[in-house]
Amino acid sequence: MVGLHRPSTPPGMPPPSARRRPSKLCFGTVCSSNINRSMEAHVRLQNAGMRVESYGTGTQVRLPGKSAMEPRIFKFGTPYADMYNSLSETPEDVAFFMHNGVLQLCKRGAAVKVAPKRWQDTPTPEVQKHDVVIAFEERIYDAVIEDLQTREPTEEFKAIHVICLDTKDNPHEAQLQGTVALELCWLLEQTEDLDLEAPELVEQFQEQQMTHTQIKVLHQICYL
Repeated sequence: MVGLHRPSTPPGMPPPSARRRPSKLCFGTVCSSNINRSMEAHVRLQNAGMRVESYGTGTQVRLPGKSAMEPRIFKFGTPYADMYNSLSETPEDVAFFMHNGVLQLCKRGAAVKVAPKRWQDTPTPEVQKHDVVIAFEERIYDAVIEDLQTREPTEEFKAIHVICLDTKDNPHEAQLQGTVALELCWLLEQTEDLDLEAPELVEQFQEQQMTHTQIKVLHQICYL
């Protein structure tokens, strides 16, 4: 697999009302395997000029296989390029995994970073850099909060805003919620005092979103 380029679509451009300035916040995006939902949001935010890293919370990277009983499983840290090669060993494999979209996800991942990262295995200094963490499923939101609460507190005792945007694990829903995540992150980026303004902002954002889509938004502040 050669000639990989950073994905340019969807472009992830900021809304016209966004103030053009360097990103002051650092965002984390988290799903189960760090290949679909969190990576879609990673691309959207990073192409919009935001500081962002993506993660998974699962024990392994699980990809749809040729049957529900035979998922393709990889360890976190396995390069996306190696996953792509493993899933394209035969013409039949290429046809199947291209049809179900998994090869495209691997190719996109390889164009953004080397390999999927597991949230729970990430060192505390790296986790603490994040101001906002977006989780794309309630159980993943719970896993992130549990992990933050079990880590040894640092002297800085920094606030980290964990937000859940519940999203079905398929590429179409990931694209839709990637747009929602970008809109929310731009609003958070423009706050003057994130810790003070975020709770009300997230509540208002959910009310606005509920007018045209049923989306569950959760928010909790953790300290590390």
